[in-house]
Amino acid sequence: MAMKPFLQNVKCFANAAARVTGSHALMLRRMGISAFVMIAFLVAHSGSATAMANCAVNPSSCGFPDKTNTGARKVSAFKRIPQDIKKGPGWYWDSRGWIVINKNGTTFSNFIIDTDLSVEADNVVIHDVIITSNGLFGIALRHADNVRIERCTIGPPLSKTRLTIGIKDVYGDALGAVVTQNHIFNTSTAIQMEQGLITDNYITDMGYLAGDHINGILSTGSKKLLEIRHNTIFNRFSQTDAIGLFEDFDVQANRVVDNNLIAGGGYTLYAGQNPGGPRTYNIKVTNNRFAVNLYGKAGYWGPATAHNKYGSGNIWSNNVWDYNNAVVPAPNN
Repeated sequence: MAMKPFLQNVKCFANAAARVTGSHALMLRRMGISAFVMIAFLVAHSGSATAMANCAVNPSSCGFPDKTNTGARKVSAFKRIPQDIKKGPGWYWDSRGWIVINKNGTTFSNFIIDTDLSVEADNVVIHDVIITSNGLFGIALRHADNVRIERCTIGPPLSKTRLTIGIKDVYGDALGAVVTQNHIFNTSTAIQMEQGLITDNYITDMGYLAGDHINGILSTGSKKLLEIRHNTIFNRFSQTDAIGLFEDFDVQANRVVDNNLIAGGGYTLYAGQNPGGPRTYNIKVTNNRFAVNLYGKAGYWGPATAHNKYGSGNIWSNNVWDYNNAVVPAPNN
């Protein structure tokens, strides 16, 4: 058994152990066996197939992101911009209708904002912010390196059907970005980045206006390392994707798509190879769970497409159906 799936199973069964109470718990105690030890033993000897089925029903029970472990915290302590405050160390509210972070090393946290947040400095940390943006972006990175976006809640105001893009690297040149534990909802694209780490995010309830292409996580081409790890992404629409790697502006190379719980879209995953485009390389698609909570084939057309098995360093391994843990084979294209 691979170590990562095993540890994931232990997390899942730890939650089950916590629910062992009453006569069952008393019996185990009399035997000198904790509920967790007993269940972990069963996991270790039963394989991953039975341990991890149907995670899409309740992602956090299997250790995946959902509303219970993502998004902004401490709502009562938040200040509203610009109603309560209009500037602070390293940032200001622009009267034209957006917020700018313009000083390196700024920490921006515990705010409620209803407009775009433009990051124009390096080494910025954004955490515990509620963004209900009326604009094009929730958070826009503009030539900003080493930005960390953590535990934010990002979506449109109630009066809007969708926000266009939750988080975007506007120029595709932001180095070292980390996007983690955010709850992003009702967007046509939740996250668009070309490099960095996207992990432990909950992306759901995608939004649509006429002409939109719906993407959970989108890349339009780069050779710099992009890691998409351990996210829950559900695209309720029958078009485009939960994760889309496309060669719109460059070859797709050096991507890691690992241990995500994903469903929906036309195809749930586009793995990088555009028809007639340059050959993809070093794209590793591993340990992902394709769920059927939205469509019977994960995506409307199927779980995945655009994987080039001939590309140097490309890997498709240990990807499974969420409902029964059967292997999802590499797409034949």
